[in-house]
Amino acid sequence: MAALQTPSPFAGTARRFAPRLRYLLLPTTMSLSSSVISSRSCDGDGEQPLLPHSSLEIAGARRGLLAGFDSLRRPYRAFPVFASNRHVETIFAAFTRSLPTVAFRRECLRTPDDGAVALDWVSGDDRALPGDAPVLILLPGLTGGSQDTYVRHMLLRARSKGWRVVVFNSRGCANSPVTTAKFYSASFTGDLRQVVDHVLSRYPQSNIYAAGWSLGANILVRYLGEETDKCSLSGAVSMCNPFNLVIADEDFHKGFNNIYDRALANSLRVIFKKHALLFEGLDGEYDIPKAANAKTVRDFDQGLTRGLH
Repeated sequence: MAALQTPSPFAGTARRFAPRLRYLLLPTTMSLSSSVISSRSCDGDGEQPLLPHSSLEIAGARRGLLAGFDSLRRPYRAFPVFASNRHVETIFAAFTRSLPTVAFRRECLRTPDDGAVALDWVSGDDRALPGDAPVLILLPGLTGGSQDTYVRHMLLRARSKGWRVVVFNSRGCANSPVTTAKFYSASFTGDLRQVVDHVLSRYPQSNIYAAGWSLGANILVRYLGEETDKCSLSGAVSMCNPFNLVIADEDFHKGFNNIYDRALANSLRVIFKKHALLFEGLDGEYDIPKAANAKTVRDFDQGLTRGLH
């Protein structure tokens, strides 16, 4: 029996924005080699002047935007052939993927709560790229940062197309400073909001894009939902997003997934212990010893993150 199609909650929005979306998607469907898709608006003479920044709208993406990419309709083929198992493929990539050499220039932003986040820009791009080059903000996964292989490969691919790239290292990640008793979490979008505003103010003539993996993708999509039509980003990509964090946490405790859970918990403990003195004597719903000795991500969340956020 064929499953009944449930109407999308975005169907009404898609119909309302359909004419504009068709115009926005025209460059994509005509030529996928274009690196920037800009939105335009009609003036009184019917001309289509280019706006400084295109607006991001989530509407009918599956039928509209994604339909323009032929690669997404091809069947998935695991690489290499012997790594068709998802766990083998993940581990194979972790141990064999090269780590490209990239010279970074770090910029630390002070947050309103006296915390700090680190932005890693590619050294020399200020001189090598025009001021209106598109900017891509990369959001790594949990405990990830500019030192990770998947981040650097994406960075180099974007730079080869003439894009300016910056890695957003969350508090404590990639040796970024932790100056207050507060880490980051999937529910906290304040740091990303400040980063986007900062990048936009620095490159006001550029279209700003963002791409996130895993927890970074979750934070990014939450930010998009909170900003809605006020979003300053011209486009965003969410990869490997654990949309339902409750289900994702439950899956962490099943079978081989426990290996990933313990590995991430170990990375969280390493970051925490570097800054443990900041968390001494905290009042509230904290269990600092549990966080310091966490064996799972859930232990760390229950011991620290839940109280902080």
